[in-house]
Amino acid sequence: MKYLIVGLGNIGPEYMDTRHNIGFMIADELVKELGGSFSNVRLAYYSEVSFKGKKLHVIKPTTYMNLSGKSVNYYMQELRIPLENVLVIVDDLALPLGKLRLKMQGSSAGHNGLKSIEGLCGGQNYPRLRFGISDNFAKGRQADYVLGPFDKDELPELPALIDKSVDLIKSFVTIGPALTMTAFNK
Repeated sequence: MKYLIVGLGNIGPEYMDTRHNIGFMIADELVKELGGSFSNVRLAYYSEVSFKGKKLHVIKPTTYMNLSGKSVNYYMQELRIPLENVLVIVDDLALPLGKLRLKMQGSSAGHNGLKSIEGLCGGQNYPRLRFGISDNFAKGRQADYVLGPFDKDELPELPALIDKSVDLIKSFVTIGPALTMTAFNK
């Protein structure tokens, strides 16, 4: 059984530790824990790792957030991975910091990376790990907020939250979405 794990984010040092790049951060930690490394190949940083007999193809699209679907679609086709075995890791303004939600389908909720995936990969019926980044910004400042770094008081919490996200991904590929949602969607 193989899976495509997609960490959403933007390439470039100016985006490195921003809220919008939490998908990249979680993908980095997953690959590190499983002893892999990324290579810059077609449309993404790519890594292939294994966990408990499951092959995980992990990508961080290099197409920038708004065109993430192009990269996801390419790897789905190239690796012949069905949509239900694609797990997209995404930041979510509607959830408090660090709140995790595994969903098997749903709307983009205005997230441009998810809109791109929906448009190019066959709709809304794909799993996503929504990582809460909160919505602590002034009216009209959403872009600055998501493209800004985590606050100093949030930083100490991040490593444990990223580790919990990695645990959720490992659960998803081993025991499946239903039991994973029961365990993590609290």
